Amino acid sequence: MITPQDNAAKETTEKNTALAILDAGKAELAKRIVGQQEMIEGLLMALIAGGHILLEGVPGLAKTLAVKSLADITGLSFKRIQFTPDLLPADLTGTLVWEQASGTFSVRRGPVFAHVILADEINRAPAKVQSALLEAMEERQVTIGETTYPLPDPFFVLATQNPIEHEGTYVLPDAELDRFLLKLLIRYPSMEEEIQILQVSPSQQRLRTSEPCLHPVLDAAALGTLRTAADAIFMDPHIVAYIVSIVAASRPLASRPSTSGSPGGRLSGEEKTSREGLYRYIAFGASPRASIALYRCSRIRALFAGRSFVSPEDVKAAALPVLRHRLVLSYEAEADGLDPDAVISRLLTLVPVP
Repeated sequence: MITPQDNAAKETTEKNTALAILDAGKAELAKRIVGQQEMIEGLLMALIAGGHILLEGVPGLAKTLAVKSLADITGLSFKRIQFTPDLLPADLTGTLVWEQASGTFSVRRGPVFAHVILADEINRAPAKVQSALLEAMEERQVTIGETTYPLPDPFFVLATQNPIEHEGTYVLPDAELDRFLLKLLIRYPSMEEEIQILQVSPSQQRLRTSEPCLHPVLDAAALGTLRTAADAIFMDPHIVAYIVSIVAASRPLASRPSTSGSPGGRLSGEEKTSREGLYRYIAFGASPRASIALYRCSRIRALFAGRSFVSPEDVKAAALPVLRHRLVLSYEAEADGLDPDAVISRLLTLVPVP
């Protein structure tokens, strides 16, 4: 007979195993990546959640290296696609090729048929190329001619973009942005971290092939263990309501039913006034896909912290990378110098914490 104590012991063992796997993954990535803990945790979070990531940062902050390193520690197939203005959708997905000898068409699959896809500088390709990824990212399949082909499982798209260059770039459509689980902002390293970067051996700086070899510590079995541990994290119904309240609060009052807002129903006069002051900065709020993403990522955040339950702090920490690319800000926000993170931070102060 299995007792509650046996179940608790089993859950503790599984959690400790998952934490050991996470530590091993972080240690492997640290062999190549100095600092950037927020980026590393975001990459691992998306890997566990099975979602895609948009990495935004100026050149030289190891975005491409981080994605390549992630593929190495998983042992999954990896393809890098350099997005340029002359790229065609068929260059991503593949095309039909006429075989003269047989008199038939054969399918030549594109680089998107890999487990880990690096869409480097995704905003340098026009919309028709960007939209070629929509079916792949959401349905995990690609249609070539009249036939639909499934993509490898798991399938991750990790896209990078440079926020400081605007000439020769194309803004990603909101439909595609919404398909990214997280948007990570890559920061400059601290002085201590940059000194550590400079202390890498000169031969290693000159020759990229001398980069440390990484071990595939996050293979399919390890990834399954992490996902099982994340699914076992307890989510209180009040936390679920808190997540929905945050996402619902991102939507201007005119775009949702008057009874929505706080979990209790209608907004109070003071709360409505506070939110209306913030809503002048928001043109469109987040969809239910954001609620699902925040639900999944909050659980993984709790796993990273070694806890068996989700706290409101986990939700707040996950809210920024989950929501920052899903809110469409108004011209007034830009005029007042507010970015999505500032709006989200103010939004979190308006939603009651359970």
